[in-house]
Amino acid sequence: MLTAITRALSPAIVDCELSFLERQPIDFALAVRQHAAYEDALRALGTRVISLPCLPSHPDCVFVEDPAIVLDEVAIMTRMGAESRRGESESLAAELGKYRELRWIEAPACLEGGDVIRVGKTLYVGLSRRTNVAGIQQLAGLVQPFGYWVTPIEVRGCLHLKSACCYLGDDTLLANRQFLDTDGLCGLNIIDVATSEPHAANALRIAGTVLIPESYGETRERVGSAGFQVRAVDTSELIKAEAGVTCCSLVFEAD
Repeated sequence: MLTAITRALSPAIVDCELSFLERQPIDFALAVRQHAAYEDALRALGTRVISLPCLPSHPDCVFVEDPAIVLDEVAIMTRMGAESRRGESESLAAELGKYRELRWIEAPACLEGGDVIRVGKTLYVGLSRRTNVAGIQQLAGLVQPFGYWVTPIEVRGCLHLKSACCYLGDDTLLANRQFLDTDGLCGLNIIDVATSEPHAANALRIAGTVLIPESYGETRERVGSAGFQVRAVDTSELIKAEAGVTCCSLVFEAD
């Protein structure tokens, strides 16, 4: 069964980590409603949602994608580049351990799940402010026994690789070429985000439908025109926390 782990927002989200955006006021009550609607969208697409309680002292805890990478055979618990977020991992590992054998990234390596895109047996990994060379090397060693190949991709001007591009399926990426080196993405088709929507590259495909934030209408039209089924979700408050639609869930197949 397609399964998504999510986590409730912390009231401290107003103090979230920011790297490339100016801090703006976040309407917490609206953010909670938007997150609930996001979970409802996942359910409507046939996904079982497992919602973990918030971690009040961790402002970014809703972004469950970063502490782990879930593959078919194993789950990798990352060591996040933002030190303030490392306390999020323990409770997530306890839940993930019900579905996958766990492996751990260890110091001095740093790796965040938002920097990892899977296309078949290839893992494209962003070299970013949050993921270092040691993290990429450790990940390669952990997944090699399961037949995965790791390809580093340089990221610039944005937080994670998935801020720069996301895999839509059918050998196609949605991307902002200004944020990454596309030379390593051999053989993949690229749909370019609208110039007026530079942060629109983060999209989540669930059961054949691509979720894209409501505020990125022109990019949504481009994806739809390319033949993909598209659904808008309102994430305006979460975007202020430098988040995309992939950030708020860990999606995988589970019995």
